[in-house]
Amino acid sequence: MFETEPMTTALLFSAVGLLLIISVLFSRPSERIGIPVVLVFLVIGLVAGAYLPESFDDFELAFRIGTAGLVLILFDGGLNTPLATARKHLVPASLLATLAVAGTAVIVAGFAWLLGLGWIEALLLGAIVSSTDAAAVFSALRGSGVQLKQRVSSTLELESGMNDPMAVILTLTLTHVLIAGEGFNLPAFGGEVLLQLAVGVLAGISIGLLGRTLMIRVRVPAAGLYPVLTVALALLAFGLPTLFLGSGFLAVYLAALVLDDQKLPYRSGILRVHDALAWLAQISMFLVLGLLAVPEMLLQWGWQGLLIALSLALVARPLMVTLCLLPFRFSPRETAFVSWVGLRGAVPILLATYPVLAGFGAAHELFHLVFFVVVVNALIPGATIRWAARLLGMEGGTLPRPRPVLEINAMDAMPVQILSFRLEPAALVTGQPAGTLPMPEGADILLIIREKAIIPVRDDTILQPEDHVHVLVNPKDKRSVELLFGLREED
Repeated sequence: MFETEPMTTALLFSAVGLLLIISVLFSRPSERIGIPVVLVFLVIGLVAGAYLPESFDDFELAFRIGTAGLVLILFDGGLNTPLATARKHLVPASLLATLAVAGTAVIVAGFAWLLGLGWIEALLLGAIVSSTDAAAVFSALRGSGVQLKQRVSSTLELESGMNDPMAVILTLTLTHVLIAGEGFNLPAFGGEVLLQLAVGVLAGISIGLLGRTLMIRVRVPAAGLYPVLTVALALLAFGLPTLFLGSGFLAVYLAALVLDDQKLPYRSGILRVHDALAWLAQISMFLVLGLLAVPEMLLQWGWQGLLIALSLALVARPLMVTLCLLPFRFSPRETAFVSWVGLRGAVPILLATYPVLAGFGAAHELFHLVFFVVVVNALIPGATIRWAARLLGMEGGTLPRPRPVLEINAMDAMPVQILSFRLEPAALVTGQPAGTLPMPEGADILLIIREKAIIPVRDDTILQPEDHVHVLVNPKDKRSVELLFGLREED
């Protein structure tokens, strides 16, 4: 082996680098035509696998890469979800993440049984494809260019961040039943679900609180070490509860939610690092999972996969979403949109590798069936998000937030906040002199940027449309300032 180095490593790095470049370059065209970008990564991996001199069939490596990628994606999603918003929509999202997942698995299993699968195999298939995928939902919603109503977008993102544990528990339990040849014990299964959820919730909240205290109180010699701390917290949030029979995926998402409940030192830099890591994770896991598939086997299971995918998108998910959201007075249009944007992605394919690793005889056929289901399900709803949002009236009525032109990193949490605004012509302050504005006591305009130039702020300075205005304000007066200045830029 030593004799072949460094040529073997150089060849591997070159191939990986080339695949990453191709994936990044294809992301923009896919966004323009409405195809989920994660699906593009999957197809690139599939095409690359067809031209490799040897088939890539290391399911164990793929499982580990996929798990690490999902941890980073869930952590990034939690960091970008305000805790106040999560609390507001937690109950309906929790029902979708548990009851809807279990119900979807049973309904899909019924269709699979009608197509000739045995009951346990059909239930295993239903469990694997039952949960929506965080990577697919996050990227599709944020890349669609549509500003959705907060109630709908928050429910979808929370559901996708929390529903993996139920699918994982179902998949592992049913795989064990198949391998051991034992019957399905419903009370034991229910106890295991409760244990995993309880341990995951406790571990996630605890690690989030501990991490927040650590980030605020501990001083490190370089700002670049803070993202290292947050990555370490993400890994611990998955690893520790998993070792104690808890749900590591749920713990990761909750830890990130709790961690970002308070302004962190160098927060903008931390978020940027995790955004980059999440994209790298998405590309890597979809490429690797695409490499595992064999095109001939995909075609062999094509018509069954198509029928199961249609039953999932048109029957199973709409029915369970309607039942779970009924008590919360979601409108029919909101329910229909939540039902439609139940995207599947790498998580079902990742779960489909587990029966292969466990040595289940028909696992490879099941893997390719799941792969086909995921591709169809991600393509049809994913490519029509913009159309569905406009058809069902789910747009929030506001423009997407503009990118900030000024970034302020703070080591310590300050008793004041700096809010950034891009002035619209209809804003109350537009056209007014800075000295005449009815600002709350203690609030002040720090800086105005106009056409990339810094404008000195004097009492007679007239605020103009498209100005980027940065305001120092006491947190209790934030709402009053937002009413004056209008559309805020991203933090």
